[in-house]
Amino acid sequence: MNDPRLQRLCDAIPGLRLLTDPADLEHYGRDWTRRWNPAPLAIALPVDTAQVQAIVRWANDERVALVPSGGRTGLSGGAVAANGELVLSLERMNRVLGFDPIDRTLTVQPGIVLEAVHNAAREQGLVYPVDFGARGSCSIGGNIATNAGGIRVIRYGNTRNWIAGLKFVTGTGELLDLNRGLIKNASGYDLRHLVIGSEGTLGIVVEATLSLTDAPPPTQVMLLALPSFEALMQVFAAFRERLVLEAFEFFTDRALEHVTAHGAQRPFEEAHPYFVVAEFAAADELQQAAALAAFEYCVENGLVGDGVISQSDAQAAQLWRLREGITESLARYKPYKNDISVRVSAMPAFLAETQALLTREYPGVDVIWFGHIGDGNLHINVLPPEGLDAQLFVEQCERVTDLLSDALARHGGSISAEHGIGLVKKPYLLGSRSAEEVALMRGIKRVLDPNGVMNPGKVFDL
Repeated sequence: MNDPRLQRLCDAIPGLRLLTDPADLEHYGRDWTRRWNPAPLAIALPVDTAQVQAIVRWANDERVALVPSGGRTGLSGGAVAANGELVLSLERMNRVLGFDPIDRTLTVQPGIVLEAVHNAAREQGLVYPVDFGARGSCSIGGNIATNAGGIRVIRYGNTRNWIAGLKFVTGTGELLDLNRGLIKNASGYDLRHLVIGSEGTLGIVVEATLSLTDAPPPTQVMLLALPSFEALMQVFAAFRERLVLEAFEFFTDRALEHVTAHGAQRPFEEAHPYFVVAEFAAADELQQAAALAAFEYCVENGLVGDGVISQSDAQAAQLWRLREGITESLARYKPYKNDISVRVSAMPAFLAETQALLTREYPGVDVIWFGHIGDGNLHINVLPPEGLDAQLFVEQCERVTDLLSDALARHGGSISAEHGIGLVKKPYLLGSRSAEEVALMRGIKRVLDPNGVMNPGKVFDL
């Protein structure tokens, strides 16, 4: 081992797994953005909290920056290590530590994959309701770091709503036990919620106590074809009024073209410009009748042109694939992504303004829209025109994002709904947060991470 700093790390933590092979550096040094060339110093893979603390203390002694790493499914560059940082991968800390049937909580290590959490909860007859398409690869630690949302926020809220307690190693290596699973705790500041969404800039989650809940009643999934963009929020209002919605997801005909080319089954013979996947409670005949009534109302009022309702779990999964398969179907194009949100009440006006903006600024460019309309979250994927230089493409998209950020500010929205700020959205943070808020964030970081070793350069610069 040529680097004396790494030798001192190995001496301090006997048995620590440390990777320095170029292929490992590239694999662990990037996330799904693929916009930065990974250049980490090495990859450390601790197995327990004590090793994490020792790594953080070493980083302070050596003044080496740390990049916490989970499933690296992020889309904002939050897990990128491009400047000689040590990547601290939590993938070996991936166990279920305990289940409490009275409190109905599941305690896990941060590297556990979301799908494994779902399975562990299901074994106890309960559910962990936070869910998204990357469930098979994203980790709980990463979900907490970005306060991830997903497809069922309309019913269950974000990750934040389901974190009963956290154990957290600060930027100086101190271990904090935050909230300890309490339902009611009015004893000062709740630092647990400060950690959630902090993107690894304050420290590292080493254990999480997750609240579980009852499995939802039987549901059905409906796919709706809409004749116009203007009908979208009217359909949402009609369904929300009549049904108990689990999810309400939107995508365009261009998204459908990509996902069906990727292997999903085309749902309708006729072409339609917009689509909605709605999942709703259907435990009895009354709820099922309400769903049909909502559909018929929308058809009679010209808001829906066609539709199909699932008659089995397999068909429901087939309909969901049309929405959940979009990101994977676009990955090979390396799209430029916007992940934005506004209040649901502001969504109609914001959607109209944004549609006009993107049509004007991206003439002839394949722009793929989809998102969680029921909770005000929209994903915009811009595919690079063939032959256009990658850097020039990003620069053009960033110019449009400046305009989009201005629109968000006018509508009281956020430049990041659920993927964090990272590197990608850092230039636009002041469109969503005031200068006073950002100044306070910097002050908080200096308290918990005085030497600035935790994921520096992400979210904001000190």
